[in-house]
Amino acid sequence: MNARLDPPGLDPIDRAIVLATQDGLPITSRPYHAVARSLGLRADDVMMRIERMREAGVIRRIGVVPNHYAIGYTANGMTVWDVDDARIDALGMRIGALDCVSHCYQRPRHPPAWPYNLFAMVHGHDRAECEAKAAEIRALLGDACRASDILYSTRILKKTGLRLAARPDPADATNAGADSAPADT
Repeated sequence: MNARLDPPGLDPIDRAIVLATQDGLPITSRPYHAVARSLGLRADDVMMRIERMREAGVIRRIGVVPNHYAIGYTANGMTVWDVDDARIDALGMRIGALDCVSHCYQRPRHPPAWPYNLFAMVHGHDRAECEAKAAEIRALLGDACRASDILYSTRILKKTGLRLAARPDPADATNAGADSAPADT
């Protein structure tokens, strides 16, 4: 028995579909058909399963992810905020809803060296643009904010979303569609 279990909501076929698409859909006029062929499934089944996973919240969306550096957003700042704990839930939701914020998290403080408990990533064409976005965040936080800083990226060492690891399990991705109907093309 495999020690690692699939996350809730992922049967072996769903997992195989995630593995086949997590680095992006094939660039073709019929990407779901190509995925289906690679897994020995029908395209209709792949599309239905992807939609079911999206509706269940297992996957968030299917979309293009631009390379922000290539389109001129070369300044990236993780803004960090020391926010009143009694107000962080409501304020964090407001900050996370801002168009200028791509990621927003509450994290534990580590006093006295690290007083910050709210993190919000902003991107800009330059640092001045990031600082203007941080000023917008500070205005929303008001007197609930005791301190802040901006941690700028200096080099990308790795940048991906969560990736499921392939498993050397013969019942996994390579045989996901063994009992399914042939792929339609």
